[in-house]
Amino acid sequence: MRWLVVTVLGLTLAAGACADDIVDVLRRSQQQRLDAMSPADDRQRAEVVLHSFEVLRQALAPLPPIDFHVIRGQTIAETLHGHIIVANQSLADLPEGERLFVLAHELGHVQQHHWLQMGLVYKRWVPGEVTPEQTDPVAAQLGREASGLAHRQEFEADAYAMQALRRLGLPSDVAFSSLRMLGLQQDSATHPGTRKRLASLRAGSD
Repeated sequence: MRWLVVTVLGLTLAAGACADDIVDVLRRSQQQRLDAMSPADDRQRAEVVLHSFEVLRQALAPLPPIDFHVIRGQTIAETLHGHIIVANQSLADLPEGERLFVLAHELGHVQQHHWLQMGLVYKRWVPGEVTPEQTDPVAAQLGREASGLAHRQEFEADAYAMQALRRLGLPSDVAFSSLRMLGLQQDSATHPGTRKRLASLRAGSD
């Protein structure tokens, strides 16, 4: 879930001249990101991804209302606004189990209300209008807490996805191979590194 795209130091600029609160700023940033994404242009691959999502939807029912879009570009998969999942058509090139893990990971973000949780953190640090006077004194602390929460949410979404695979009768090894196929990643503000995610999955599968 790479939706935390407004940096703390850029919040005031993102707010513009309007008297927005912090959740409005985050919501607008996510919408701009969504609007910039391009729809899939390979119908066959898009249908493969859609089919896998439907498999999950049926296996994990009941689910809350979810908007699902297949896209092209650099984004592999992402959850926006807490209920919109975008998935790259290139996921069709993965083995089915690994593709299901990626999609179930995004479903985990929806099911566990991660967007709401993050919004509450930002709201607590910036309770009023987004102004330099509000954001500058808390930028460092907010950044650390938001990043820490984002990492925990990634671990939670991975665990949810592993449980989804088990419900489908797939082995735990599929989850590990999925993360490896996506490439070795280092820690970022929004995601723990691949090795940490693999270690967390192993601990949860013991």
